[in-house]
Amino acid sequence: MFHRLMSSTLLSLAVSLPLATASLAVEVGAKIETPCPFGDCAAAFSLAYAGEFVIPTGTMIDGVEIGGLSGLDYDPASGHYIAISDDRSEKAPARFYELSIDANATGIKDVKVLRTVTWQDKDGKPFAIKMVDPESLRYGRDGIYWSSEGDAKQLLPPFVRVARPDGSFVRELTLPEGFAPAADKSSGIRDNLAFEGLAFLPSGDLMVGTEETLNQDGPIASLLHGGLSRLIRYDAASGKPKAQYAYPIEPIPQAPNSDKGWKDNGVSEIMALDDHRLLTIERAFAEGFGFNIKVFMIDLDGATDVSATASLAKPEGMIVPVRKSLVLDMRALGLQPDNIEGVTLAKGNDGSDLLVFVSDNNFAASEKTQFYAFKVLKRP
Repeated sequence: MFHRLMSSTLLSLAVSLPLATASLAVEVGAKIETPCPFGDCAAAFSLAYAGEFVIPTGTMIDGVEIGGLSGLDYDPASGHYIAISDDRSEKAPARFYELSIDANATGIKDVKVLRTVTWQDKDGKPFAIKMVDPESLRYGRDGIYWSSEGDAKQLLPPFVRVARPDGSFVRELTLPEGFAPAADKSSGIRDNLAFEGLAFLPSGDLMVGTEETLNQDGPIASLLHGGLSRLIRYDAASGKPKAQYAYPIEPIPQAPNSDKGWKDNGVSEIMALDDHRLLTIERAFAEGFGFNIKVFMIDLDGATDVSATASLAKPEGMIVPVRKSLVLDMRALGLQPDNIEGVTLAKGNDGSDLLVFVSDNNFAASEKTQFYAFKVLKRP
C-alpha cells in the first residue's frame, strides 16, 4: 500500500503553546537584529519572534507515527510545505509529508498533514529497512531534491537524488571523491554525520552540507575545538559538483552533566539567502542540559575551493573557509529549542515573510516535533 499516496484527510495535529509556557524571555514581536554581519552592513539581518507550535510525540497519521522531521521547504505556488522524515524505513517505508501550516507574524495556529508520500528507490520500490537515512529536501526546477546520509557502518555512501512529486526516482547526483565511507575510516563520511543540509542558490546551483568533519579532514567538534565540514556546490542540471568550501563548526558550547555524558555539535541544515550568502543551523546537544540552536549567516565569496584538497587537516596551501556571523541564538533569547533540523523561508497567511524551523523528535517521548516562526524584517 505504500506505493500509493496515503490518506489526504486534513488532520489537525497539535496545539499552539501559550506564550507563558512556550518561552522564558522572549515575547511575540521581539526583534533580533544583526546590523552588519561580517562587518558588511549590506548583509543586515533582522527577525521578529512569532511563536511556537508542537506536535506531540506519538501522534499517528493513517496508523503511522509522525516524527523525525529533519528538513522543511515551502512551495510559493501552493502555499504548502514539504517535510522529510528521517525514519530509516523502520516504522514505515521512508517518506515525506506535504503540510499546510497556518502561520503569520503573530504565531503558528495550526499544522495539518495533507498527504504522505513514500520515497522510491531506483527499482521503483520503497526502501528496505536501514538502507536509507533521509535528512533534507528542497524543491528544484525538475523535481524534489533530497539527501540520505548513507550508513558508514554498512559502507553505504550518502547521496542526493531527484524525485517526482509522487516520490519516484528520477536521477542521482555525482558523489565527489572522498565522501564514500572507507572500511578503515581513513576517509569519507562518519556514521550519521553526512549529508544533512541542502540549499538552492538563486542561480540554480545546489549546495550540500555535511553535518560534521570527514574522516580525512580531522577530528569532529569537541568542547575545546571546532570541526571542519564541507559544503559541496553542484551544477544541479548536470548533477556534477563544481566546487567545495570548508565550513568551520563551532566548539560544543555546553558540557554534559557527567564525564561520559553525550555531547556534540554539527550543521543540521543550510538555506540560501542569495547567490553567496546562506544561513546555517548549528545544533548542539549536551546530556543533562539539552539542545543549543544557533543560526549563522555565511558568505561564500572569497572562500577557497577545496575540491582538490584531499585533507583539510593537511592542506598543501592556505585555505580560506567561508565567513560566518551569528544571527540567532535561540537559547540566548530564552527559548527552549528541541532538536531543530529544518528551516525554510515562507509566506505567512498575512503576507509577511517568515522563517520557519522544525525539529526532529527522534520518535522519543522526551522530545517533540516543534515548529518556530520568525517574521523576516530585513535580509540580504
